[in-house]
Amino acid sequence: MTARTHTRIRTRARIRAHARTRAAGTAGGHAGGAARWWRARGTVVGVFATVAALLVLTGCGKADMTKQSSPYANVSGAKTVTLSVQSWVGAQGNVAVAKHLLEHELGYRVDTVQVDEVPAWDALSQGRVDAIMEDWGHPEQEKRYVEDKKTITRGGDLGVTGHIGWWVPKYFADAHPDVTNWENLNKYAGQLRTAESGKKGQLLDGSPSYVTNDKALVKNLDLDYQVVFAGSEAAQITQMKQFAKNKKPYLAYWYEPQWLFNEVPMVEVKLPAYTDKCAAKGVADPKSIDCAYPTTPLQKYLNADFAKKGGKAAQFLKNFHWSQKNQNDVSEMIASQGLSADEAAKRWAAANPSVWKQWLP
Repeated sequence: MTARTHTRIRTRARIRAHARTRAAGTAGGHAGGAARWWRARGTVVGVFATVAALLVLTGCGKADMTKQSSPYANVSGAKTVTLSVQSWVGAQGNVAVAKHLLEHELGYRVDTVQVDEVPAWDALSQGRVDAIMEDWGHPEQEKRYVEDKKTITRGGDLGVTGHIGWWVPKYFADAHPDVTNWENLNKYAGQLRTAESGKKGQLLDGSPSYVTNDKALVKNLDLDYQVVFAGSEAAQITQMKQFAKNKKPYLAYWYEPQWLFNEVPMVEVKLPAYTDKCAAKGVADPKSIDCAYPTTPLQKYLNADFAKKGGKAAQFLKNFHWSQKNQNDVSEMIASQGLSADEAAKRWAAANPSVWKQWLP
C-alpha cells in the first residue's frame, strides 16, 4: 500500500508500501544481506580461489541476490560492505556515492546487489546485505524486522523527502488547468487513450515490481483509466520524453526527487487528500486505498548485527545525509549525461568535499 507500498501505504505509508525499476536511460532497480561477511568466522582454505572464480561469473561488485549470495560471503577478515541497490536512478546515486567514499576514504571493498524492494528487506534481515540506502516506507516489513525480530535497525534519514503522485506535462496543464483535479480526469480520458490502454485513458506506471496504489485508486475513484506498465523507470522516462517531444498529453505515476523534472516540467494532479485514517485502512486492505500518496522522509536501514559490529563503515552509512539537489545532480549525470554510476560519484565527490567530509567517522 505504499508505492516509488519506486510510497510505493513507494506507501512508500509510497506505505513506492512502495516502491522505484529504475534508471533513466541507464537503469537500476528496487531491492534487498548474508552473514556479516567481513566479520564471519570459520575455515577459509581455498575461499579466495572461489571468490576469484565467482567474480568472473558475476562481474566486479554487482550480483543478483535473488540468484546467489555474494562471492565474499563467509570470508573471515575481509573488510567488505554489501549495499542493496534499487532500480531507480536516485537510489543508484546514493549507493554509488557511498561506495566511492567507503572505498577511497575508508579502505573498504564494497559489493552491490540488486534486489526488488520487499526481497531487499528479507536479504537485509538475513545478513545478505548490510544496508538499504533509500526506503520509501514498508510498514509490514518494518514491524516484522525492526520491531518484532529486531534483525534490522533504522539508519536515520537520508535527507531527501520523497513524494509519489500522478502528473501531467505542464504544457497540457497550461492548456487545460482543470485536469489537475482528479475529479476532472474522466473528462480527458479520451485524449489520454493509447493503443495499450484501449478504450480507456492511460495511467502510465513504471515497473510492475513497484508496489503502487494506482489500480486501487482507479477503481475506488471510478476513473475511466487503465494502468499501463512501461516495464522500468528507464522505459517510462523514454516514453514520457517522447510524449513531451511531440507535445502529446500523458498521465503518469511519478515521484520526487527525480531529475527528469529539469527536462520535462510536470504538474501534479490533486488526488483526494492523504489522511492517517486512509493510510490505516490501506494497511488492513491495500485494495481499499482512495487517497493520495503521502510525503515521506526517505530512510536508511542497516542489518542489526552490522550496525553494532560494522565499525567505521556502519557509522559512515548512518552519517550519510544529503539533499535532494545532491541526489538529483548525481542522478542526472547517470541518466541524462550517460556517465557510469562510479564516474558520476567520483565527480560529485570531487566537487562536494564540504558535504561528504561530515559523514566520515
